[in-house]
Amino acid sequence: MNNNIQFLLPAEAMPKYWYNLLADFPEPLPPPLHPATRQPVTPDVMTAIFPENLVAQEMSPERHIEIPREVQDVYTLYRPTPLLRAVRLEKALGTPAHIYYKYEGVSPAGSHKPNTAIPQVFYNKIAGTKHLATETGAGQWGSSLAFACSMYGLDCTIYMVKVSFHQKPYRKLLMQTYGATVYASPSTQTEFGRKMLAQDPNTNGSLGIAISEAIEHTVTTPDTKYSLGSVLNHVCLHQSIIGQETIQQMEMAGEGPDVIVGCAGGGSNFAGLAFPFVQQKIKSGANYRIIAAEPASCPSLTQGELRYDHGDTAQMTPLMMMHTLGHDFMPPSIHAGGLRYHGMAPMVSHCKKLGLIDAVAVPQMKVFESALQFARTEGIVPAPESAHAISAVIDEAIRCREENRKEVIVFILSGNGLLDLAAYDSYLSGKMQQTGNDA
Repeated sequence: MNNNIQFLLPAEAMPKYWYNLLADFPEPLPPPLHPATRQPVTPDVMTAIFPENLVAQEMSPERHIEIPREVQDVYTLYRPTPLLRAVRLEKALGTPAHIYYKYEGVSPAGSHKPNTAIPQVFYNKIAGTKHLATETGAGQWGSSLAFACSMYGLDCTIYMVKVSFHQKPYRKLLMQTYGATVYASPSTQTEFGRKMLAQDPNTNGSLGIAISEAIEHTVTTPDTKYSLGSVLNHVCLHQSIIGQETIQQMEMAGEGPDVIVGCAGGGSNFAGLAFPFVQQKIKSGANYRIIAAEPASCPSLTQGELRYDHGDTAQMTPLMMMHTLGHDFMPPSIHAGGLRYHGMAPMVSHCKKLGLIDAVAVPQMKVFESALQFARTEGIVPAPESAHAISAVIDEAIRCREENRKEVIVFILSGNGLLDLAAYDSYLSGKMQQTGNDA
């Protein structure tokens, strides 16, 4: 077998409901707490920055939530996405394992992020919101929200972590092409941004700082709401369409997975693939190994503490029970900007606590070595974030070779790297260095 095999679902097979893992946890997820009272937050606290309809989803105990027809219509621009078997990579590794990948890079923005950007903008639109503010790391989320806003006619302001703003100029241009206004964070546009610049004019920024700026922008600008691309429950909910499609496609392939892998920063694409499989693990005792692959220089799951912490640097968000490196953690300037976050989604953290998932930390140089091997066998240049999953998959495939185990490995290729070529240039030219805990 020399050719890759694609498993394509017909449009009518696209899931009509999002799946909510909250309904199936064997132990309840600890609620977010008000930072002043330390009591569970109430919906009225959340509606200061989110519309009521999304707050209802964030707190919903319902197992399935219907995907509105208007959202399904935009989804059909790129969904269902393909599942492919990486035959050439298998051959290069000499492994008996079968490797499959769910490719989310076919979306207009080039990543999985539109899966939540589209419904978030839709729900804001029907709630009367005129303007959305957000942050972005590598620019995948910013590009996706800008795209979704262009679909529904909302204005969009994006605070992009400064190091990525300069490392990834074409992602900034993509956001601007979709009509968004983009600032390097920390910026002079907000009081908190100016404070951070005064403390360190040369700071590279962080997602925590950019979140603080976006929230400040939201609460000081009329008719504006905040939009988040990862971490929160409703984001994981929207991304569940990935895993639901994958389950159908694996049935088409006639195989069931033994190992499921996704990269993890805030947790959105990992949750999207993993949570429908976690449900099967909880409900039917399926014996999956589910692995979150994170950067060694920002290792919230493998080295962070599981405790209540703020989601942003300025401590404006509610306290969330999550694996965290501390809200004031300043991550190194790795090229996987989408994974440079101090915390992990509470639902992903809860899965780790309950033993439903595992986690590994991967150093940057190894990530790009794996990315090149994938590009030179499968032809797709992966985003640096996705390459963390690829590195973990290669390790698993080599283990299968050494143990002569014919396992089935499924992972999510969450985005393409065509706008990340400067990172590849850094690696190929020998300029890239190990950073922080990578060394």
